[in-house]
Amino acid sequence: MNQTEILKKIEKLTREYFSGAPQPEFVPGKTVIPLSVCSYGWEEAYEAIESILTTWVTMGRKVKAFEEMVARYMGVTHAAMVNSGSSANLLAMSVLANPLAPERIKPGDEVITPAVTFATTVYPIIQVGAVPVLVDVDVATFHIKVDAIEKAITRKTRAILPVHLVGNPCDMTAVMEIARRKSLLVIEDACEATGAEIGGKKVGSFGDLGTYSFFFTHHITTIEGGMVVTGNDDLAELVKSLRVFGWIRDLRNKDEIAGKYRDIDARFLFTNIGYNFRPTEVSGAFGMHQIGKLDGFIEIRRQNARYWAERLREFSDYLVIYEERPGTKYAWYGYPVTVRTEAPFTREELRNFLGSRGLETRPIFAGNIDEQPGLRLFPYRKSGDLPDARFVQRQSFFFGNHQGIGEAEREAVVKYFREFMAGVKKR
Repeated sequence: MNQTEILKKIEKLTREYFSGAPQPEFVPGKTVIPLSVCSYGWEEAYEAIESILTTWVTMGRKVKAFEEMVARYMGVTHAAMVNSGSSANLLAMSVLANPLAPERIKPGDEVITPAVTFATTVYPIIQVGAVPVLVDVDVATFHIKVDAIEKAITRKTRAILPVHLVGNPCDMTAVMEIARRKSLLVIEDACEATGAEIGGKKVGSFGDLGTYSFFFTHHITTIEGGMVVTGNDDLAELVKSLRVFGWIRDLRNKDEIAGKYRDIDARFLFTNIGYNFRPTEVSGAFGMHQIGKLDGFIEIRRQNARYWAERLREFSDYLVIYEERPGTKYAWYGYPVTVRTEAPFTREELRNFLGSRGLETRPIFAGNIDEQPGLRLFPYRKSGDLPDARFVQRQSFFFGNHQGIGEAEREAVVKYFREFMAGVKKR
């Protein structure tokens, strides 16, 4: 067989391998409902194998194709893939702190961000020499409080970094209005909300820069991977430069720049400092097929969330019930649960019971980041006492919501909550 014939056979075998995967029966109370499941199939696997066989395995045409797909999907002009969502956040902050940025963030400048988030939202602020300013969140949404942003602004404030936590869109209309009025930069952390919308506009596309994550447990996966998006041509060039060492290879005017430095090999001409955040071509191969599945995955998550909200409402005296806000489309990274203080049981009692039935749970990401010991090694400021962030730290959690959950799993989740509540009433 020649190479083309071999590839055809590999494609056929890959299809057969995935189609023959066993589908175990779901047994309530015994089968685990995990926080996440595999989201890829034979198409991604074969595309990745094809990349490996060509020996072009680092950033190439498949990464470029995926970037173009994401830009179209998000409604932005520029998208640059990186090796993780964490790298995307660090790259976005580094771009805005770079001397070539149109309005740079300087050392000592403050960046306002919510106290409830993941660590790699806050770390990049510190890593570029800026100071994180933690503000409180709304327990009903986990979003940064708009009035808290206003109160936290000082003469040192340079940017706002909102987070679309648990796949739920922030009030970006209000955030952008504050940013416009106060001349502040906006970086959207949409790593947990890929595909979520506000008024038909994708989150991540409102601010100066937006970031996404494609880690294995996220809405779609490139195994490891992330993306930085922007509608600003100048920022896009900085993103491409800093993504790979600060060299010129991916810049639109690379020939013009090279002409100014004829004594330096243009392949190794560095006009800035940067990182090695290059994604692999295997990651790009995954992304090319995953992006077309995203809307279907999100719709399953939305159906699950509506089902749970409707049926868990009977326990609203004890639990905060989470639902989509009008005019928004949630991506539902998971389904959150908050135990009210007046409930006759603790969060841990509920979590332990659900775990005993096979329903995996976890905290709301890093919880109240102000309570994490690592942050205290570096300068930061908090605006107020963050009572709601502290409440979320102690009273909230989430369980899995993904395309691996069907009717049987949905019903089982409700059954587990009802069993627990029945036990509480008998105390």
